[in-house]
This record gives sequence, structure tokens and C-alpha cells, in this order.
Amino acid sequence: MAPTRVAIDHDRFLLHGRPTHAGRQWEGYRIEGLLLNVRAVQATYDDLNPKTATRWAYPDTGVWDPERNTDEFEAALPAWRACGLDAVTLNLQGGSPEGYSREQPWHNSAFEADGSLRPDYLARLRRALARADQEGMAVILGLFYFGQDQRLADEAAVLRGVDHAVDWVLAQGFEHVLIEVNNECDVPRYDHAILRPERVHELIWRVRQRSGGRLLVSTSYGGGSLPGENVVTEADFVLLHGNGVEDPRRLADLVCRVRQLAAYHPMPIVINEDDHFGFEEPDCNMRAALEQYCSWGYFDPGQSDYVHGHQSPPTNWGINTDRKRSFFRFLAEVTGADTGRCE
Repeated sequence: MAPTRVAIDHDRFLLHGRPTHAGRQWEGYRIEGLLLNVRAVQATYDDLNPKTATRWAYPDTGVWDPERNTDEFEAALPAWRACGLDAVTLNLQGGSPEGYSREQPWHNSAFEADGSLRPDYLARLRRALARADQEGMAVILGLFYFGQDQRLADEAAVLRGVDHAVDWVLAQGFEHVLIEVNNECDVPRYDHAILRPERVHELIWRVRQRSGGRLLVSTSYGGGSLPGENVVTEADFVLLHGNGVEDPRRLADLVCRVRQLAAYHPMPIVINEDDHFGFEEPDCNMRAALEQYCSWGYFDPGQSDYVHGHQSPPTNWGINTDRKRSFFRFLAEVTGADTGRCE
């Protein structure tokens, strides 16, 4: 089977050279070309801090197992795809395993202090990317996460890390990977200045130059934040987050404001993190995004008890809770997939 290839045509995403959900409309709104996604940044999680690693133990074995975690993520992807999902977000430094955290003493990073890459982490990442490729799905691959970027010694290490990550993705032959330089660049907890809003566009440019334009690239902002003109100028697509946006009308307005930016030109707008649900309600954030022709991403912070959510290890990647079933049923309705397979 040919590798999955992601591309952009103006404001539409293409997979295998065709718009996603070709010809699809839902309640009069265009779905064709959207990239509907799930935040799954813990799919390659591990913790090198022995003082915190025991927190993530599986209840049935009493130990944490990063290989099992990636195995179970891979096993979940066919069901997600059958419900109409187009993409998942991964990250080389994961996300908070508590859902939200003030402090992050754990050590989850694919990068060594000098910016080189850990082989064990890359092996899990390769399996996750290969399975998404097999299922015909795109991957938004984040490189850095606040609370973990300090694992790199200095700015030179960050630059080496970017280069090594880009080179590695290209060496695998993957064509379904989009790069998210860092998660929520405007969160004031990044140690390295080049990962902050004023300079992060330098890394977007670097990814494009390093990859010869083969990797589409952007970066994301915190919930409800409008991206900077410098980022929109350099990016191939716009990444927003809906966390903290309680009113769906405010989320719709945010998307409209992006299109009014001086640097904006026809390009996809993607929300790849939103912890607001209510999919059975007449008004919710996902619906508001779709009405504005904006891709939307499900973020389920959950609890680390192997029952809830996707963000907190030990993660149960199955469609195993009412909240997950509600999202995947709505996703199937929107995309025209078989809702009966999303229970």
C-alpha cells in the first residue's frame, strides 16, 4: 500500500492526493478538507525520573510499561479511523500526565541535553507513526512542550534537536507528518527564548529550510489566543487551542479574527486541543469550529487510573467512556462514518 501523504491545497487538507471527506457536507457546512483530530501526545510517553515513574503504574501489573502504552495506542487507531478521524497529535516531549500541572518533575523527552535523540523513544515513535500511516491518517508531530524544554541545555541544543527530528522523520520516508514546533508557545513557562512567541517563527522557518519544504509546519498557542503575525507569515497552517474558551461563540470569533490578520492567506485553521465537550448539545466548541470551516481536535485530560481520558498514563486508548463514545459518535455523524462502530 502506498504511504499516506498529507498535503495542503489553499485551505483544505489532502490525504493521498484527495481532500479529506471529499464532497462531504453536514447540516449545510463543508466538511471536505478538514483534519479532524485527537490529542494523543502520551502515545510514546516514558519517565526517566525514578521519583515519579512509579505514578504511572498499570493497575493490573503494578508497573509502568512504555512499550505496552504504545502497543495499545496502535491497537486503538483502526477504531478511531473507522469513526472518521483524520489525524492524531503526538509530541516528542508529551504533555502533562496529570492533564494540567503547575510543576512537572517527571522527565519525558525524546531529546538528550545536547539535542540528540533517544533511540528507545524513536523506536516507539516510529511504531506509532507507522501505524497511523497504515490506517491512512496524518500525524501532527510536536517537538517541544513547556515544562520539559528545559531538558535541553541551551539554544544550540534546541536547534540541534529541531534538525535531528526533521532529519529523522525524513529518513523514515514518512509523508503523513505535519510539524508543530512547540505546544502553546505563548505559555510563559518556556525556558528557551527561541520557543517563545517573539522568536518561534525562526524555528518554523528552520524546519521548512531543513526539510526543503517537504514538511508542513506551524506552532500552537494557548487556549483562546490569537497567533502572532510573525508565525502566520511563516506557517503552512494555523494551530489554535480551545482550552479555557467556555463560550462556543467566542471560539467562532477567534477563527474569524485569524482570517482578518494581515499575514493570513488561504490556509487551513486547525484546533488540535480543546477540552470542551457537550457533543449532544445544540451548541458546543466542536460545532462552532466546524461552522467556521475550522478543523477541531478532541483533548480528554482524564485521570491516571486506566479508565478515563487520553492525556494521563496509564492511558486506556479504547473508546471506553461515555465522553469518548459521545465524541466518536458525533465525529461519525459529521463525517458520514458508521456510528454503530463508534461505541
